[in-house]
Amino acid sequence: MHRRSFLAAPVGLLALAGGCLEFVENDGEEITDPGDVEVVWSDLVRDDPGTEDERVTVWGIVRNVGDRTLSYVELRATFFDAEGEELESVIENVDADVSADEEWPFEVEYPHFGEAAAEVETYELEPATGV
Repeated sequence: MHRRSFLAAPVGLLALAGGCLEFVENDGEEITDPGDVEVVWSDLVRDDPGTEDERVTVWGIVRNVGDRTLSYVELRATFFDAEGEELESVIENVDADVSADEEWPFEVEYPHFGEAAAEVETYELEPATGV
């Protein structure tokens, strides 16, 4: 049986629209302002806490708040320990047409298990979009 525990991220650490992601062209498509994407909800989820199989994942919902359909959406999750030190940064993307005002779920898994996953205390999210 797997146990899950949900941990809330401190509001001050959740980057919703500011962005440190670099905006570059990829296959002729311009990566645009992350203001077109809004994180509606997110939570840190822990599977099998206290075991060597412990996993940490950020689940959430993102919304296209812009006026155009997006063909590429990128979301970077940066994981931190209890002292606020960065542990790892993971980028997930969606290559699909996301219409204006449409919401979709996302999941970003921390790449380490067990004791390393147990160190994760909080996270930040940074969205980027492409047309």
